Amino acid sequence: MPDLTIRTATIADRDGIRGVCREAFDDSESALVADLAVDLLEETASPPTISLVAEARGVLVGHVAFSAVWMNGGGRFVGRILAPLAVRPEHQNGGIGSALVHEGLRESERTGVRMVFVYGDPAYYGRFGFIADRAQAFEAPYPLKYPNGWLALGFGQGKLDPPIGALDCVVALRKPELW
Repeated sequence: MPDLTIRTATIADRDGIRGVCREAFDDSESALVADLAVDLLEETASPPTISLVAEARGVLVGHVAFSAVWMNGGGRFVGRILAPLAVRPEHQNGGIGSALVHEGLRESERTGVRMVFVYGDPAYYGRFGFIADRAQAFEAPYPLKYPNGWLALGFGQGKLDPPIGALDCVVALRKPELW
């Protein structure tokens, strides 16, 4: 998309991110997702959350976050989880969501991340290389309403030793209703 800028989100983007999420999701989940996106801006976990925004002609039109996940109980860093991804409805299907995901994946790989997880539509996220088989060995932090939406993408060897166990996530994602 011409005139599209993707950059790191700041706390000054808070209201714009909230607005994008409220518009992109239906009424049953828009407030929950908007709160998550803003909470991730303020998350203090290490490694820090990658939070990106897309602007078209100076207007914030999309947002994505990639936050850390660890092995439950061991605290060993495993990778990141992509959540949430939101694009204003009038800008959807124009490549903005894909551009945000690709940039977040590049940044994740650049910082040494070996696995990225997502809980979403397999048809959409499969386009980026996310697959269910890769996620199978890792339990999501909470029970999933849609288990077939638990996916992962690996960089490099894409495997971790040992690759079996439950994941823990940043505080902002520790809400069972998100899963």
